[in-house]
Amino acid sequence: MEQLLSFIERNTIRFLTHRKALKAYEIANKPKRTFMGEVKGWADALVFAVFAVLLINQYIFQLFVIPTPSMDGTLNVGDRVFVSKTIYGIEIYPSGPKILSKNRQVNRDDIITFYNPEYTSKGPFFDVLSQIIYMGTFSLVNIDRNEDGSIAERLYVKRAIGMGSEHIRFNDGNIEIKKAGFADYQDDESFRSSLNLVDGPHRSIDASLYSGIKAWGSLFGYQEAGLDMNSAPSYLKSQYASVQNDNYPDDMYAFEKAKYRTKHLFDPSDSSARSAYASYRRGIYVPHDTVLPLGDNRDNSRDGRYFGPVSQKKINGSVRFLFWPLNRIRYMGNK
Repeated sequence: MEQLLSFIERNTIRFLTHRKALKAYEIANKPKRTFMGEVKGWADALVFAVFAVLLINQYIFQLFVIPTPSMDGTLNVGDRVFVSKTIYGIEIYPSGPKILSKNRQVNRDDIITFYNPEYTSKGPFFDVLSQIIYMGTFSLVNIDRNEDGSIAERLYVKRAIGMGSEHIRFNDGNIEIKKAGFADYQDDESFRSSLNLVDGPHRSIDASLYSGIKAWGSLFGYQEAGLDMNSAPSYLKSQYASVQNDNYPDDMYAFEKAKYRTKHLFDPSDSSARSAYASYRRGIYVPHDTVLPLGDNRDNSRDGRYFGPVSQKKINGSVRFLFWPLNRIRYMGNK
């Protein structure tokens, strides 16, 4: 027993002596702190943090700030949301091919994020830099701006409304859907009610304004056709009076439809006008593996009505959670 205690005592003393000597050596040889050394240390930590944030944003989730009123009522301007980047597969790099995407398809009514088909690139260097800054600051800083100073929407947030093999048409701003295999169209309200879908989509334009909007488009068609505006029917001028003080048509889709109809009627040989009007009249066919995205604020949204269906391969995320402002925190999944 005494030998055991003696062994423990000797080795304890040896261990403590070694620790003391090692500590003294470390203190004696510790490099001096310098200003440049501190800067380098902070820079290394910052680079690592930004790199980690970029990886998280690209492959796991992204924080996104709602920039426009196209989803008002559901997502307001300035709302901050959590976007899942894995739900439809994972992009290898921004706008690149996906992995783990098999059987991960967009469901009807999902609130999706996708690359804006009408986005004008400012060059590869700026595009990459702006994305790094935006994702690296968790969406706090966005240097990608339009000429008027507004935020350039490289990513859109909309709701998946039309699914593969469906036809969607628009009459006075109202949506009508014909499902695959069906002969008749169904109005959007009845369609959504029958499927127990969310009530987020809504209208804000008074139906009585559409006569004026369409008259405005028709008169614009007269002008583009090189016709004397004085030759236009008096009823068009009378209807236009209800919106003549507006700077911009409340429903550009209805305006354009009326414009091309007028141009086609005046000159049936104008193949461009004939094709455009036929497209507006028959609506939009949604091919397989695409979706037609629309804003919930139907009367103030640049969406699939103008750029058409979007490939599921270009849909890079789904809005799952609204976390700011605090009084609006909620889960954004469907019913």
